[in-house]
Amino acid sequence: MHLLPQTDQLRAIHTIIRDRHCSREDFVFYSRRVIRLLLEAGLDLLPFTKKDVTTPVGATYHGLAFTTKICAVPVIRAGEAMESELRDIHPGIRIGKILIQRDKQTKLPHLYYKHLPADIAQRHVLLLEPMLATGGSALAAIDVLLDAGVREENIVLTTFISSPEGLDRVATERPRVKVVTSAVEERLNEHAFMIPGIGDFGDRFFGTTDSGATA
Repeated sequence: MHLLPQTDQLRAIHTIIRDRHCSREDFVFYSRRVIRLLLEAGLDLLPFTKKDVTTPVGATYHGLAFTTKICAVPVIRAGEAMESELRDIHPGIRIGKILIQRDKQTKLPHLYYKHLPADIAQRHVLLLEPMLATGGSALAAIDVLLDAGVREENIVLTTFISSPEGLDRVATERPRVKVVTSAVEERLNEHAFMIPGIGDFGDRFFGTTDSGATA
């Protein structure tokens, strides 16, 4: 698990977006700042190879380049909040889609839709899922990638906030998957909501509720 440095600036941003009275405009603006940090951290976990280039003054710079093809797979719908930031960082990146929703009766995740690059088995994958609570949906999405031939160690699960229970479950069941997160919560409550939490990330980001929290 790779936790973003817990700087005062990051904590100040979290203070803004965790406030139930935060406007949608502020929530989107400050969330995107954290998403950019998460994506940069996730990309930094990918393999690089040495590459030399000639600078405008004729000198040699001993640099690095990605050694492999990469792609991103957001889990619809909240994961799509991370997509535009990734396109800004890495224009032209291949993007797949997975739709997983929890069954209201069984409480188990169910796969409704997937569309992945044909050569995804040869790629490193940034799996975009902002909320890691129980870990059920994230593990279901990881299994979709594994079934498509992606190697477990080639998956970087990029999540906004995570619960200790979700992190432990992913580490136990898929120990070679890397996880990048900006915050680890205190716990899950009896309804499997993260505490202190952030509300429903997708609803707050896309504006389908006023505050992302109930009274």
